[in-house]
Amino acid sequence: MGEGTERLDGRTELTEDVRSGAGGAPRLSAFWDGGSLVRPLPPSGALTIGRSTSCDVRIDHPSVSRKHAVLHVGPVPRIEDAGSQNGTRVAGRAAVSGAPLAIAAGEVVEIGQVVLVIQGADVAREPVSGITRAPVRTPVAATIAPPPGSRPNETPMQRVERLVRLVAAGNIHVLVLGETGVGKELVSARIHQASRRAAGPLVRIDAASLTEPLLERELFGEGERPGLFESASGGTFVLDEVCALPAGVQAKLLRVLERGEVQRVDSAEPRRVDVRFIASTNRDLRALVAEGTFREDLYFRLNGITIEIPPLRERREQIEGLARDLLAKACAAAGRAPLELGRDAIARLESYDWPGNIRELANAIDRAVLLSTGAAIDPTTVPAGDHVGDVAAGARLRQDLAVFERQRIVEALEKCAGNQTKAAQLLGISRRTLVSRLGEYNLPRPRGGGVK
Repeated sequence: MGEGTERLDGRTELTEDVRSGAGGAPRLSAFWDGGSLVRPLPPSGALTIGRSTSCDVRIDHPSVSRKHAVLHVGPVPRIEDAGSQNGTRVAGRAAVSGAPLAIAAGEVVEIGQVVLVIQGADVAREPVSGITRAPVRTPVAATIAPPPGSRPNETPMQRVERLVRLVAAGNIHVLVLGETGVGKELVSARIHQASRRAAGPLVRIDAASLTEPLLERELFGEGERPGLFESASGGTFVLDEVCALPAGVQAKLLRVLERGEVQRVDSAEPRRVDVRFIASTNRDLRALVAEGTFREDLYFRLNGITIEIPPLRERREQIEGLARDLLAKACAAAGRAPLELGRDAIARLESYDWPGNIRELANAIDRAVLLSTGAAIDPTTVPAGDHVGDVAAGARLRQDLAVFERQRIVEALEKCAGNQTKAAQLLGISRRTLVSRLGEYNLPRPRGGGVK
């Protein structure tokens, strides 16, 4: 069933505000493979959720029991299991009958293989016992053993990818969390590509990359020039490092989320936009709200659902596959023939904790390609588990690699008496790549002799 295409319980039909998420009334969104629904919620009361036609919210999915759970609606929504076969979980915590669990903003509730999210301006704004910050990890990403109703043998990232597919089916705003270099940009792109907005634009901006006046003009436009929000209408807008938004821009963004309107700089005319927002950050936004540097109302608007991507050290089973993909790209970029990745090198890669995540892995592979002179990656060129990361090393990496590569080119040309074709063969790169590197490193084109 598509979102909002049918009457949800035989009594209630959706308004346009509920469909779009523009209204402030609380609502329940449900996602599963092949379908989704949105159900407006009353201000208070208890609603039964299940497959039975007698339930207040009917979800016709084989993993959902006839009467699966009871949702208690109020200032702090809570949910309890109703003796279901596949269980009910809130952010990875099992809910049992008679002991309802509180649901914080953006937290994922799983009933069987169906994901539930409660939205609304006042969801979980009051203090919740035991909940002091945004969810550290969605249960789809965090649970070591698959929860009841999930796929057997799912890896953490497979569970993230399943949640991405489910969330993409709706129009809910998404907050993507994760350490630097973990792949937040890729997850944001996948949500867009799997959504009904895929044919529309995907617009992205890093909020930390621009000054406040320039950021405001870029986002909202100025005079006759439309901004990025207008350019993204009909599609998805990805706001990277949302924690860096200045206070003035936060206030104007809230209006876009609440009213679906943008107002250009130096203009009093509001313009309608239809945009789905995906915000990402490596910071704890709840802590920033508590500090007063991030608006609480904006946090609740953006945080329709939270997806946190586990760091690479928590998904070591992916390291080999990622390393092979990155190796192929690095060899192609360097103009080298494909290099082998032996078991010793893989073992070292898998033993390392990767504090810089995929970004650090990519840099390490680039470095190994340049430092390895044979047909395979030299295991000693990649970090191992006992390697102590040096923060400054990351900043020096490009400079070190450039110096090393320049020296190798000089030595190869001298060994080949200035013959560029032979030097390129010795280096394992194409002649065209060698010529490009000569220009990049300000080296003279040899004329039959060596190079200085």
